[in-house]
Amino acid sequence: MNTEPTHREPSLPPHPPLRRYYTDEHARRTYLNHGFDVSARYYDGLSWIMSFGTDGAYRQRALVRAGLTAGMSMLDVGCGTGLSARAARSVVGPQGYIVGVEPSRGMLGEALRGERLHAGARGIAEALPIRDNQFDFLCMSFALRHVADLPQAFREFQRVLKPGGIFFVVEMTPPQASLAYWLLRFHLKYVVPLITRLWSGSQVAQDLYRYCWDSHDQCVPPESILSAMQSVGLQDVKRWVDIGLFSEYTARKPVR
Repeated sequence: MNTEPTHREPSLPPHPPLRRYYTDEHARRTYLNHGFDVSARYYDGLSWIMSFGTDGAYRQRALVRAGLTAGMSMLDVGCGTGLSARAARSVVGPQGYIVGVEPSRGMLGEALRGERLHAGARGIAEALPIRDNQFDFLCMSFALRHVADLPQAFREFQRVLKPGGIFFVVEMTPPQASLAYWLLRFHLKYVVPLITRLWSGSQVAQDLYRYCWDSHDQCVPPESILSAMQSVGLQDVKRWVDIGLFSEYTARKPVR
């Protein structure tokens, strides 16, 4: 039975335009690429600070929970410096294979130098430079806010997965509780950008981390993300919430 949707869903950006940082889609992409290029060499340390040292353990736990196992081939979309790839390597083992796709030249360079990936290529989620039906597992960690169109990205994710392959996306969902929300906002919008500026000396990097909070804060609700996943024909669509903060979205490509 053909499980492909009979029509294409309208475009759905992950958040409204953030005019403080860019004026149009081209400017948004340029802004992000430049910001991540400048921030690449500080990114691992800042991720450690943002997560209070729990980032690596959390990523590995989430990947295993989503279904990553030994011997799998994995595509890491928006791989950054390869933090999720590093967490995945001990899971997939020597028989596994990990490829990264990342639009920022600086971030991808860090991932390849760190030998976290077996291979890597520059590209965006909405037009992956990957052939059809290639991977057992696809992950995107904390980068969904940086795509231009959720349904188009999800169509691409499904295209490059093998039939029955696992789709896994994790994003931060700011808590609803007032005190927890304001504490997180203060940490991510003010403390982390200040540390970034003091450490890197870069206004560009500081500004990028402010942007990161604003894109989290303005992101579409989880229900919209789940709906977009279902609209492209993914099956077994689910959301798991870890520590009331991290939304882990999983699904499978239909087996034909």
